[in-house]
Amino acid sequence: MHKKTLILGATPNPSRYAYIAAGMLSQYGHPFVPVGIKKGEVFGQKILSGQEAAQQLQSGDIHTVTLYLNPQMQEEWYDFLLGLKPKRIIFNPGTENPTLAERAQAQGIETVEACTLVMLRTGQY
Repeated sequence: MHKKTLILGATPNPSRYAYIAAGMLSQYGHPFVPVGIKKGEVFGQKILSGQEAAQQLQSGDIHTVTLYLNPQMQEEWYDFLLGLKPKRIIFNPGTENPTLAERAQAQGIETVEACTLVMLRTGQY
């Protein structure tokens, strides 16, 4: 099953994990929506600002959110992310955030502390 994924912290920098994750999601057949503060494109998709993403996405559009922002940077995104009502949020290494995880779990959203790249490679995505 293809799981539409929002990459929060997307970047056009090929040396960053968020960029590598976009490539791997494509490779494994999962559509993705890159969202972040950096301008540019990732594998042919424009990186959306928070405002653009809020206008284009609706509750239930996204299966998985994968985080590439540190916990302090995540705070302004809480309502937006939870409002999307994803099935799960992946906290990649360095993005672990008990506050967001608790709020998500209270709404029935699965939270996973793991590496998206490893999950894809090992069939756990």
